Amino acid sequence: MIPARKLMYEVSQPLRQYLYRFDRLRDIPRVYSELTRFTGAIPYDDPQGRETLWLTVMYPPEVLAELRPRLIRIYSELKLGRNAVEHEHLLVDRIDFGDFGNSKPFRIRVTNLFNDNSDYFYVKQADASRIYGLEL
Repeated sequence: MIPARKLMYEVSQPLRQYLYRFDRLRDIPRVYSELTRFTGAIPYDDPQGRETLWLTVMYPPEVLAELRPRLIRIYSELKLGRNAVEHEHLLVDRIDFGDFGNSKPFRIRVTNLFNDNSDYFYVKQADASRIYGLEL
């Protein structure tokens, strides 16, 4: 347990206006609270069998069915930009949870079914210091 955690800074309205003005504000689904609805978790070991800090989480089928299209939309927005269409060949095949740090991140693995390549993106709670990229 970390005794003193970094403070979380709310994203202020002036920061939101700045991001909007310079085309950096995106309307993506907010999924962090839904991702916390997992019902089970197992430790994730890397391909060499070494223990990691990540837990692979499991969801009820109805929660996963609701989450998958939203996560694919976020991935498409990150990789392809605005107005990205849904891609049937993308699959969310694993969701990991990191019970560490302030942000308690989720790591989402997306696999392209055409070429079997996998990619990751991370979901964290919004924090102004993360947007600025500063250690406040």
